[in-house]
Amino acid sequence: MSMRPCVLVFAGFDPSGGAGVGADAQAIASVGSHALSVVTALTVQDHNRVHEVIPVTPDVLLRQARALTAACRIGAVKIGIPGSVENARAIAATIAELRAASGFVPVVLDPVLASGHGDSLARGNALDALAPLLPLATVLTPNGPEAAALAAHFGSADEDAARGLRALGCEHVLVTGGHGTGDEVVNRWTGPTQRQHWSWPRLPGSYHGSGCTLASALAGLLAQDCPLPQALARAQAYTHAALAAAYTIGPGQRMPLR
Repeated sequence: MSMRPCVLVFAGFDPSGGAGVGADAQAIASVGSHALSVVTALTVQDHNRVHEVIPVTPDVLLRQARALTAACRIGAVKIGIPGSVENARAIAATIAELRAASGFVPVVLDPVLASGHGDSLARGNALDALAPLLPLATVLTPNGPEAAALAAHFGSADEDAARGLRALGCEHVLVTGGHGTGDEVVNRWTGPTQRQHWSWPRLPGSYHGSGCTLASALAGLLAQDCPLPQALARAQAYTHAALAAAYTIGPGQRMPLR
């Protein structure tokens, strides 16, 4: 019997299936790993709008995570919405326990601040909810507006948002350009000594869960000990293909074919 590397996922539940733990599990499986899904929040949403976010309690989050970490070897961690500051602290405690027991475990943090329509995805301030997690991130994957908002909120004096976020403790930052304009989407990676960018043809329309797809694919590849530069390139290629083959379930945002 073959054994797949496991990714411990912390994310919300999206009933539409386009984002959150459902999307994460699909993307992680598609790149050859297995998702262990810890639900941080229930949401009331469709593929276009988020109407309500109901965080689970930190105790429930910890019980989910500890049951999984006791039974499975964790190759990487992927974090979506924590749901609350209290849940973010519980996630940070889980990562500290993992690293104390197993050594270094890569963490991919997708700092989702709002839905595509601007709907809040955390109880309280979504920026504050990320504070306990930023120093633990191996790779942070914000889009351009998220990177700027994070750097400004946490008082970075650096005009380069990625460098400012690295100063907060994130080892590597991949700022995605999907919210920009022009014929190409440019994604920019900044690491301790690395700076690289990738360009992808901009696709028409809008997509539900594209950030989840990229971050989860990246975590799934890192769980397989894929070198980071190669994992970044492969995760982007996978995400672009999933968006190019997207389908509809109703008017509005399209679903990536993961």
